[in-house]
Amino acid sequence: MSAPATRRELRERRAERFTAPNAAARDSAAPESQRREVSSRAGRLLVDALLWVAAIAGTICMVLVVLALTAQITLIMFRTGSMSPTIPAGSVAVVQQVAASEIAVGDVVTVSRPGDLPVTHRVTSIAPGESGEQRVLTMRGDANAADDPYLYTVESVRVVLFSVPGIATVIVALGDPLVLGGLTIGATALVVWAFWPRRARAATGAGS
Repeated sequence: MSAPATRRELRERRAERFTAPNAAARDSAAPESQRREVSSRAGRLLVDALLWVAAIAGTICMVLVVLALTAQITLIMFRTGSMSPTIPAGSVAVVQQVAASEIAVGDVVTVSRPGDLPVTHRVTSIAPGESGEQRVLTMRGDANAADDPYLYTVESVRVVLFSVPGIATVIVALGDPLVLGGLTIGATALVVWAFWPRRARAATGAGS
């Protein structure tokens, strides 16, 4: 026969019976809590990355506006390949408005044409115009075998500073009202979610 249990042993046994289920519950809840924490951290990183992208895009837009107002720098898109391979179709070029007297043979410039689309070709010759500000240009596309069939009498032109190939379609798509509306709604929702009180989000996550 075994000796009867003392009161201390009985208390320890009862404590073990209550402690074991609680410990098991805590152990089972720990992985779930860790998964929620990892998911929350990944969500915050994604939102932070998207906010940085939006901030950079907004900064670029503001810089372009300032440059357009102060330095006469704008963008043009190339729909044809007349300047290939130097500037292929689908490229976007950064251009600056300058006086015609400042350009030289070999420059790639955009010339406005009344009643027609502007043309962007390379200058092959320059002659004086009727006034001191005017110049008469002969131009040719790099992909063409001969000069353009007409002369361009100009007082100012837009000289190409540099170009980026393949992004014209993206800029055209961004100009679509439906795309702009979707981006605006998405950016607004992203900002609201990012700056919504974190305690409220945590409480919502805990109650689910």
